[in-house]
Amino acid sequence: MAIVHIPALLHSLTGDVRKLEVEGRTVGDLIDQLELLYPGIRDRLVENGHLRSGLAIFVDGMVRREALEYEVPPGSEVLFVPAVAGG
Repeated sequence: MAIVHIPALLHSLTGDVRKLEVEGRTVGDLIDQLELLYPGIRDRLVENGHLRSGLAIFVDGMVRREALEYEVPPGSEVLFVPAVAGG
């Protein structure tokens, strides 16, 4: 299982749940499980089979560019973070 941190913008879908343990082999699997618990969350994270633009996935503190296909080791912490650009 992985610990998934829910972004603040999605707390209204989760009833203010901020993190929870979720079963899944990949980031995509974790999102599928979140969708079963909180219908509508997938549409906020995924578009046309890809992570929505403007979001980044961190697993154990590292950005994972593999996105939905990244294999999540058991016990990992997963964060969906709005991407930030500087200027």
